[in-house]
Amino acid sequence: MKKAITVISIMLLLMLTACGAPTPQKAGETASTDKKEDVKTLTVAGNGGVIERTIRDVIAPKYKEKTGVTINYVPGLSGEILSKVELQKSAPQIDVAFFVPTDVFRAADKELTETVDESNVPNMKSVKTDFIAVEGAGAPVFGLAIAPAYNTEAFEKNGWAIKSWNDLVSEKYNGRTAFVDITNDWGFNTLNALAMANGGGTDNVDPGMEKAKELAGYSTTFYKNSTQVMPAIQQGAADITVMGSYVIGELALSGIPIKMAVPEEGIPLQSFSATLVKNTPKEEAALEFIDYLISDEAQELVAEQGFYPVAEGLELPEKYQESIGLKESDATFKPDVPKFAEVRAEWSDRWNKEVVPEIGKLLK
Repeated sequence: MKKAITVISIMLLLMLTACGAPTPQKAGETASTDKKEDVKTLTVAGNGGVIERTIRDVIAPKYKEKTGVTINYVPGLSGEILSKVELQKSAPQIDVAFFVPTDVFRAADKELTETVDESNVPNMKSVKTDFIAVEGAGAPVFGLAIAPAYNTEAFEKNGWAIKSWNDLVSEKYNGRTAFVDITNDWGFNTLNALAMANGGGTDNVDPGMEKAKELAGYSTTFYKNSTQVMPAIQQGAADITVMGSYVIGELALSGIPIKMAVPEEGIPLQSFSATLVKNTPKEEAALEFIDYLISDEAQELVAEQGFYPVAEGLELPEKYQESIGLKESDATFKPDVPKFAEVRAEWSDRWNKEVVPEIGKLLK
């Protein structure tokens, strides 16, 4: 009888094995249905334009070659992406989200993103701290400055110069300006810089508002975004503006006579940062991609597109040095991003009520 039971037991075991029964786990092993090696696609959301081209056409192919992982890139404005991440928080469809500095803070504050630091992204140890928007909230990838830019031919012909942010405000430009509205980061940083140049700052914007009224008076309009500003510069309709350094570099490389100015009060260093979306089922793979983005290899590719490399020891390529290169003597500063997020709504409201109505009033 015992022999019969033994034979039956062996037959049952063979049948189970043939049907694909799981192999018993060894001590210390854990079951997993979402192993890193099973991840074939990551969904990454970020700005369009040069950032989209850099990720989609330059970074993604290289990364797929190295890892086999395909990057699905979803373009959009930073605020739009933040809204998507918030709507999808119970079932994320985005694994890595790029944000401007204030949205890095807002996403972390809303608990929509996870911590990113040296403990899970080793290359963070080599990142230049001036480009980090909020400690532990994301990895800076696309370094930039927001700065005045001017038409070199017009300025040389007229003997003009930009030594202070206050030099943006003058009747001599005769309406040939291309400044953006405060809803855009370029406009917001312009207001903050005007406050700094007149004895105020992020904690006291009143002097900046007064100067911004004058800026509006000598302007025909305030543009809403970069896609509206760039044609004005390209077509020679404006001689002075404020924009991201990477756009200045791109325009200069295309043959436009434009150059970045560094006023004595300094220019803010910032970045588009990669954040880890909370509850993504592909967390480990997403962290590996973020780590790659700030590696020397990836940062050299990013710098070739006109962004300041965020990794220590890397420099901006020579082709951009004339238009947006920074010297050791140039004044730069790191904005108070949490404070920016706190005051943004108030400043926007005041801008619309106090500054916008002054547009064109000082033009002759």
